[in-house]
Amino acid sequence: MNTKYKDLIEQTFDFPQEEFKTINHKLFWHGINLMELAEKYGAPLKFTYLPKISENIQKAKGWFNNSIKKHNYKGKYYYSYCTKSAHFKHILYEALKNEIHIETSSAFDIDIVNKLKLEGKIKDTTYIICNGFKRDQYIKNITELINSGHKNCIPVIDNYEELNLLTKKTSKKFNVGIRIASEEEPKFEFYTSRLGVGYKNIVPFYEKEIAVNKQVDLKMLHFFINTGIKDNAYYWNELMKCLNVYINLKRKCPTLDSLNIGGGFPIKNSLGFDYDYEYMIDEIINQINQVCREAGVDVPHIFTEFGSFTVGESGAAIYEILYQKKQNDRERWNMINSSFITTLPDSWAINKRFIMLPINKWNHKYERVLLGGLTCDSDDYYNSEQHINGIYLPIYEKDNPLYIGFFNIGAYQESIGGFGGLQHCLIPHPKHLIIDKDTNGQFKITVFAEQQKSSELLSILGYGNTTESKIESKELMTKEVV
Repeated sequence: MNTKYKDLIEQTFDFPQEEFKTINHKLFWHGINLMELAEKYGAPLKFTYLPKISENIQKAKGWFNNSIKKHNYKGKYYYSYCTKSAHFKHILYEALKNEIHIETSSAFDIDIVNKLKLEGKIKDTTYIICNGFKRDQYIKNITELINSGHKNCIPVIDNYEELNLLTKKTSKKFNVGIRIASEEEPKFEFYTSRLGVGYKNIVPFYEKEIAVNKQVDLKMLHFFINTGIKDNAYYWNELMKCLNVYINLKRKCPTLDSLNIGGGFPIKNSLGFDYDYEYMIDEIINQINQVCREAGVDVPHIFTEFGSFTVGESGAAIYEILYQKKQNDRERWNMINSSFITTLPDSWAINKRFIMLPINKWNHKYERVLLGGLTCDSDDYYNSEQHINGIYLPIYEKDNPLYIGFFNIGAYQESIGGFGGLQHCLIPHPKHLIIDKDTNGQFKITVFAEQQKSSELLSILGYGNTTESKIESKELMTKEVV
């Protein structure tokens, strides 16, 4: 009878897979011996595998360019990275090796762009697409970038006031985009996205505010829907509506030459993940090509802003199962040595599912369990109530520790979790490694950040150094007496 954990996985999924395999009953990810990693650096542990970033970028570029060639599409393709997914220097450095462009969301993003320019990673010809709701500091930073001579900075207009705010801060001629306020899926609580300008208002807005303004040219129409790029009626219907706006706008605006279809490529969240990227790209290019040809207008250059697809599959985490609590006849709680709220906030906040697999003991019998975090919060768990399938893991043994890994967690978790800051219940953020390959294909591991210390958290909370606190208190009392 096949009762080992490895038997369960091989009978349920097509396994091993491109990035996963087992050797001597231990899990390897992209060729990395995860058990060896845990034994050397400890757990909990987070790490980023940089080569996966370049791999995904090159895949997408290849798919788009192959489809463009296949359909004799006259426009070009531009891959942009959505920085809000992960702002870290090592992420941007790796992504920018691949001749990509950048999409920003807030004022401080532009500060990062300026740093990258000083370091030679970004050129004046790199497209900087400025999305998001813009007010004082963001407007100031965008216009300073334009004033500095950056040729391809494109602020995407999100509301009617932004154009005037921009032109007040710069006398240079510059390009803009307009974001379409797409309609949300029927199950949403509201009908239209809060971002962008409504479909029916875009052409009138262009004619009234942009066409008569010699300082500004409209270059880009921006289209994005919250559910991402999916092969369903909702996505194709919204894309067609977007293309109708593009055609009507293009007939009035000769400078319009680009369509930004945003981000939204999904990433692998289970061993049974199935998504035909090539088909979706081919169909998007085909439909744009066909609709524009029938309308008698030039096809646009295509921009994408892939965030999760770029960086998501580069991230992973390892935890140790500390203890098993049997709360009743049916529920076994495996307690990890960290917190899901702290280290995987998307699993708590939006019920996001990740690939979860044991690192060792693949030759052991398995059992159905629930996974709990260390905090006293009842929502600090990861189980079948929030996800599609039950969780099965090798049986718990007190004297033979079990280690588990969560994979493809590289997008958003660090920024949402507040990397380097306060964590829920003061559970420290784990040690973080960066894994790369040298010219000989050997793994190169560096420690990006050590596990947070008590002193760091106390300092944030205002406790700091006891002596300094006494001095500050004395000074404050003196001032109050005076």
